[in-house]
Amino acid sequence: MPKTLIIVTGATGSGKTELAIQLAESLRTEIVSADSRQIYRGIPIGTAAPTAEELKRVKHHFVGILDLEQYYSAARYEEEALPILDSIWQRNDYAVMCGGSMMYIDAITNGIDDLPTISPEVREYAIGLYHSGGLSALHEKLHEIDPVYMQNCDPNNHRRLVHAIEITLQAGVPSSQLRTGKKKKRDFQVIKLAINHIRPELFDRINRRVDAMIEAGFEEEAKRVYPLRHCNSLNTVGYKELFAMMDGVMDRDTAIARIAKNTRVYAKKQLLWLSKDPEVKLLDPHLPLLPQALDAIK
Repeated sequence: MPKTLIIVTGATGSGKTELAIQLAESLRTEIVSADSRQIYRGIPIGTAAPTAEELKRVKHHFVGILDLEQYYSAARYEEEALPILDSIWQRNDYAVMCGGSMMYIDAITNGIDDLPTISPEVREYAIGLYHSGGLSALHEKLHEIDPVYMQNCDPNNHRRLVHAIEITLQAGVPSSQLRTGKKKKRDFQVIKLAINHIRPELFDRINRRVDAMIEAGFEEEAKRVYPLRHCNSLNTVGYKELFAMMDGVMDRDTAIARIAKNTRVYAKKQLLWLSKDPEVKLLDPHLPLLPQALDAIK
């Protein structure tokens, strides 16, 4: 029988962490995080990372292992997470993956194309284009070096635009030529689970979680990392708004309200991604979740 990867995914604030821990406890296995921000140390409140108590309940991988200045990518995640999964499967038939970073999940389940490692110089140049000229500078550069990519991309997603420039400059050929879109064969089976909150309930959970994060000291955490605000690891909802507050761009109430709003927007994007994946099994949040999850993997 093939080994099984159980992926607990879904929108932010939906309750993934607790369900994943309960599953791992029940199956006596370990959790591999698929969260592109929880991988960094020093920002547990803003990333809603597992607490010390939760980390004691189940062994987690890829939580709090990188400095904020370090670069990381979905390609590197694929390279490093697959061996860890193999090591878990040497001891257990199941492994649990938890997170809402869809590119990380796709990297493990479908694989991603072999792309060049980006040098610090190329990365600095590409992100510098965005900081100095905004989206228009990225569009102009990509029209010049990879017009095919520009025809099919999201023109407002600056992270992907920057990455396309990085790949093209590093490889010396357009990034669109390197992206095959072919699914890699995996020797394990995948079961994807998500907690199916209706939007009003999910948004209420998000609003309450933002309030709880503020009460837990999110502002103090953001102040500690403010000197590193230029790092990509901090270019995310929550920190951006609090940094704007510290810069005097917006007041405290506006910043907190904007965190909740932008988190809801991010959740909508995650829900859209989920809606396009027929493999995801949806769980009813009004019924006990663990029995539903265990039934889904039988």
